[in-house]
Amino acid sequence: MMRTALRRGLVRTAPPRTPAPRPLVRAYRPPSTSFTRTPPARRSLSLALPKAAAPPAAVAGDKAVAYWLFGCGGLVAGMVSVGGLTRLTRSGLSMTDWKLQGGLPPTNRAEWEREFARYKLYPEWQQRKSMTLDEFKYIYAWEYGHRMLGRVVGLAFGLPLAYFWTRGRLTPWLKPRAMALLGLGGAQGLIGWWMVRSGLNTDLLPDRQKQDVRVSPYRLATHLTMAFITYSGLVWCGLEQLGGQQAIGAGLQHAAKLTPVARGAACLTLVTAISGAFVAGNDAGMAFNVWPYMIDDRDIDGEALFVPPDLLELQPLWRNMFENTACVQFDHRMLAYATALSGTGLFALARSGAWHALPIATRRFVAAGALAVVGQASLGVATLLYVVPIELAAAHQAGAIALLTC
Repeated sequence: MMRTALRRGLVRTAPPRTPAPRPLVRAYRPPSTSFTRTPPARRSLSLALPKAAAPPAAVAGDKAVAYWLFGCGGLVAGMVSVGGLTRLTRSGLSMTDWKLQGGLPPTNRAEWEREFARYKLYPEWQQRKSMTLDEFKYIYAWEYGHRMLGRVVGLAFGLPLAYFWTRGRLTPWLKPRAMALLGLGGAQGLIGWWMVRSGLNTDLLPDRQKQDVRVSPYRLATHLTMAFITYSGLVWCGLEQLGGQQAIGAGLQHAAKLTPVARGAACLTLVTAISGAFVAGNDAGMAFNVWPYMIDDRDIDGEALFVPPDLLELQPLWRNMFENTACVQFDHRMLAYATALSGTGLFALARSGAWHALPIATRRFVAAGALAVVGQASLGVATLLYVVPIELAAAHQAGAIALLTC
């Protein structure tokens, strides 16, 4: 009671407090050392679960995407080589039907006999009546392998494409180009069957080829050109995706001078390869098997000619470029000479300037291109002189792919 009264009296008798004047400069306040207890946050089940890692953003230097494109390019190159061997072994007309999903090959003798009997209904059998069942199995295996490899290429490109797309790994630059490459691959299967049909129906062949049944050279060239374009597109997109060292200073100026020459050499290489398809489609390599002349009869008191006399015997004249054996081979020789000059000339031009200022990858590709074009020209001459043996002809076709790569 007394304490309460005293406390009240002190409060009543205390003088009123006047506020102190506020300083112009804020005084320093030491950090508080008092601790206040905060209520615990409500726990959520989502906090206890591990969070999924976010997918990597699309970047131009994604090596996984680049290696996938290079791998698909390698598969396309292998398919082109297998297709060349299929043609060289005359196996392309052994399968007389086509299914999108494919199927299993014959597994017993009855199925093989039935497939062989179907093959005998088509024109090629009239030229190969001495063929046995075992020989038919051999050519069937080549064509079947070529078709199934095409389906493998489609899966190897399509499935990773879907994965990279959904994970956001493809750049906006690459997406439309990847879809275009997918369309080219799908169209290639249809073009292949369109090509084979020309050999199964002689009415679809040029008049000069109805006596020797084979596929149309126009359709063969279309099929091979599409393969080359697909391969070049895959390699190009892979290189762009991978990125690399950029030229600077004197190297940039020198690279600017080389760029139009390099583009011209690349276009010339592609045109030469396409002309090679017409050489194959017309079996033009089986004729004029001398070099550097096209006709060399000096051993029988004749003359040597660089230009054969029947170069333009067909009418209209444009047909000679695609159907006349002499003109087709002459065109391929001239284009090959021009390609060799462009490849070696590009290397000489690159060496004459700021060679060491160029990126190391550029120097390697230019040097490899010069070496490849010399090797490819040598293979072509050897294939001609030895009358197109399978081994040299297959190497020559593979050399075209190597040259396009450079």
